[in-house]
Amino acid sequence: MHKTLTLEKRIEAELKSYDGKMSIYADDLKGNVIKIGVDEKFETASTIKTYILACLFDKVKKGEVSLDDMLTYKPEHFVDGSGVVRSLDPGLQLRAKDVATLMIIVSDNVATNMMIDFLGLNDINECIQTLGCKDTVLHNPIDFEKYDKLGTSTAADYASIFIRLLKGELIGPKEDAEMLEIFKKQHYNSTITKQFPVALFDDEDCGAEAGAFWVASKSGSMNACRNDGGIVHTPYGNYVIVMFNKEFSDAMYYPEHPATVFGSKVSKLLFDQYLALEGRFVL
Repeated sequence: MHKTLTLEKRIEAELKSYDGKMSIYADDLKGNVIKIGVDEKFETASTIKTYILACLFDKVKKGEVSLDDMLTYKPEHFVDGSGVVRSLDPGLQLRAKDVATLMIIVSDNVATNMMIDFLGLNDINECIQTLGCKDTVLHNPIDFEKYDKLGTSTAADYASIFIRLLKGELIGPKEDAEMLEIFKKQHYNSTITKQFPVALFDDEDCGAEAGAFWVASKSGSMNACRNDGGIVHTPYGNYVIVMFNKEFSDAMYYPEHPATVFGSKVSKLLFDQYLALEGRFVL
């Protein structure tokens, strides 16, 4: 059996009893790529916020907006769900960079609506297409009463964002470095890291140099999907992993949701393989 198939078969075996459909894209950036259903379209949930962030920095690079522009929280931006701005009063003013940071690191829905209003929904979609993500669309602002979907994307499109970001080839080296630092602060990467040894991410406990292990990612969850994706950094280098989930029967939100459990198993398989082979998925 070809070695590339060995890892894919292990992943497929892990998913045999999964009540749902998972699309997986993993790239060790050394020529070995794992692809399972990567061109199938999924609801994005909050992973669309990654594309919005890229479009902000694209406009910044072009000189059309500044990260220091002041954005005002208006009543029409309000929406329930994740984040902290909804607990504050309309009229609050924040720098564009602060709004974008909240949009990513705590997946703030109000901050996302502020950013969509600031950039323009049509401009965001034009930017997404310009970035080469042909299967990705931001359909609406976030409003759970008006709209039943937020965005559409594929694991292939989402992985391409992080691969190019890591190489400094998404928007530009300076802009990509700034975005990477924001993604590294993201609070909700439990699917990717759920089964990782905690001590490895504590420099003192594992005896590694500072920053030997880190994750830069953005997840997203709605009733119809559970998604996660980003960059895993190790002493042997970086790899990109994306897992999109749909068609599961349990729409409830809890830490042991099947999509999270099975996604974390896939993530751990890839993590262990990458470390065992010292920076590769396949010899």
